Order: sequence, then C-alpha cells, then structure tokens
Amino acid sequence: MAADRVGAPARAWQRMLSGRRLDLLDPSPLDIEISDIAHGLARVARWNGQTSGEHAFSVAQHSLLVEALFCDLVPEASADARLAALLHDAPEYVIGDMISPFKSVMGGSYKDCELRLQRAIHLRFSLPPEPSAA
Repeated sequence: MAADRVGAPARAWQRMLSGRRLDLLDPSPLDIEISDIAHGLARVARWNGQTSGEHAFSVAQHSLLVEALFCDLVPEASADARLAALLHDAPEYVIGDMISPFKSVMGGSYKDCELRLQRAIHLRFSLPPEPSAA
C-alpha cells in the first residue's frame, strides 16, 4: 500500500459534505447519508461526460430513469426493490462513474471497493447486502 508520509498508510477515507468520514476500504453503513449520495450523484457525469447537449447527463438522472423504468416493467415492485433500483449506482457518489473498459483494466481491486461500498449502502437503507439479480 502506498504511503502519504514515510511509514504511514495511504489515506483511504473521504470527508463528506455531511461531515461524515467515509472509509473507502472498510465503509460503515453508519457513515453513509442519503444527502451525500444525492449530492454526489447529481455532480457525477455518466460516460465521462461524453454525451451530447448543453449539460452532462448525471448519474442521479440515470438512477431516477432506471427506477422509473423498473417501476414501469414491474408495477407490483416492493418499496425495497424500487429503492435498490434507485441505488444501483450509488457507490459512484464517492468513486465516480468509471466506464467498463477502465474497470476491466483496473481489475478486481476496483470491483472489490465498489462492492464493499454497495454493501454498506444497502445495509444503511435496510436492503440485503448483496444486490439481487432481478
């Protein structure tokens, strides 16, 4: 692990706008706030900003669209299922929206970090820690 200072481990946390200190390597559900997620996702561009139009298409917009489409396809979906659809890209509030080719280049470590964040987010909002296949 790289070090910021000689002998010190690399900093692996981020101070969020809520004041919470989120450990990226061992995220706690107690440090996750919906306001941080909403704020972060609203400011993260999908596809590295490679979209047409005057403004980038944000991950927040994408998440709302996915939840709406899910509800159209599964009108009897539970509130938990709808919330899971809405939060499907929630880790990106901290780690950004990395395109799939870059994730492939980075290998398993990136995906591991993303999954740890997803599990913590799910637990924070009383969802099963592992996303369902549905």
